[in-house]
Amino acid sequence: MQKYQAHRFAIAPMMDWTDRHCRVLHRTLSSRALLYTEMLTTGAVLHGDRERLLAYDPVEHPVALQLGGSEPAELAAAARIGEAEGYDEINLNVGCPSDRVQSGRFGACLMREPELVAECMAAMGAAVKVPVTVKCRIGVDDQDPEESLFTLVDLCAEAGVTSFVVHARKAWLKGLSPKENRDVPPLDYPLVWRLKAERPDLTIVINGGIGSLDEAEDHLRHVDGVMLGRAAYHTPDLLGQADARIFGEDRRVSPFEAVEAFRPYVAGQLARGTHLAAMTRHMLGLFHGVPGARAWRRILTVDGVKAGAGLEVIDRALAAVSERASGLQEQRLAGGLETGEAA
Repeated sequence: MQKYQAHRFAIAPMMDWTDRHCRVLHRTLSSRALLYTEMLTTGAVLHGDRERLLAYDPVEHPVALQLGGSEPAELAAAARIGEAEGYDEINLNVGCPSDRVQSGRFGACLMREPELVAECMAAMGAAVKVPVTVKCRIGVDDQDPEESLFTLVDLCAEAGVTSFVVHARKAWLKGLSPKENRDVPPLDYPLVWRLKAERPDLTIVINGGIGSLDEAEDHLRHVDGVMLGRAAYHTPDLLGQADARIFGEDRRVSPFEAVEAFRPYVAGQLARGTHLAAMTRHMLGLFHGVPGARAWRRILTVDGVKAGAGLEVIDRALAAVSERASGLQEQRLAGGLETGEAA
């Protein structure tokens, strides 16, 4: 199994959010971020509609497929399919706390079965040449996080895994909803930093509650990579600064530039019969904090769902933002002239 050279910046797999349309939008903002699919169960990959579930646009590379499962042979078979489809990485979900996931014996409940996780990873690693990685929590329920995290990582490392994404909080499988599990259990970043310090040969990527590039840069002093989730989705403009700030490239992308770059993809999907709202729903946060953002969201939300909605809806929403920005600029200039005249 080859050593995985981690990307320093990744966007988390998020159910119902990081679909192919979302990923293409995010790619217009950052050429370097590692993108992840939503979690797909082995059953879906092996027996479902692969075209619908696994298809992606080539522009998405580098892109990873996240699997959910706990049966080594099935995971190996699903990993082979993912590799054949061209995914750059196959990741095992050992962090999702939902009841549906637990009933299937995968996700965060596997933190209680580190030997099984290691067996699964060994099977996946033997089946493919692309990197196989683990995304986990620091523990579940009454586990001692230091013991549960280090045990899982060490057993998987013995099985050949070299890269881990660690959501730096426990999952409470009883008593908290999946939504609450994203916020209520306290974060323990120092534990993940210590994992990297004590396992320097492993690639450690930190995840959980990271809301800005400033925070990401702070974490990169301690670990190899940073994964953002909700912050990247709700305020995608920050992704437009990631290539410059995280990777040192001379590339910054404005929300206006991202919309322009996304237009050909939207046009192509509309021609294939995709509803506009399936794509514009991921664009709502693009102008977060910018004058006109409310009008942008309103037009996309109200008009984007109408039958036959097309690129003209995006153009109208963009015009509302531009008009608002131009109006404020005129006000500033007018204010400046008045001040000058008074002087």
